[in-house]
Amino acid sequence: MLRASTLVLGAALSAGALARDRGDHERAREALVAGQILPLRTVLERLEREQAGQVLEIELESEDRRWIYEVKLLQPGGQLLKLEVDASTGEVIGRRERPPRPSRGEAR
Repeated sequence: MLRASTLVLGAALSAGALARDRGDHERAREALVAGQILPLRTVLERLEREQAGQVLEIELESEDRRWIYEVKLLQPGGQLLKLEVDASTGEVIGRRERPPRPSRGEAR
């Protein structure tokens, strides 16, 4: 499931990044070509082995001279998981979980 989402999401991310800010897109491309970051596909394959869930959103950001992939996953139980992944190593460096929201018919 993660793999199918990756293909669609990868195309959407590329188009969205170009539309938002071509400068950021070019910096990210240069970092990839220079070997400073891992390809998104490589990072997602690693996450797929470690985490169950469907990818909802991926962002690549530069924070304090460090590239970070921010990945939001919807887990099988409805829990939202946000991971921060070091883009140069693929190591998960941050993790936040949010429990599923009750459906409209359930008491809060």
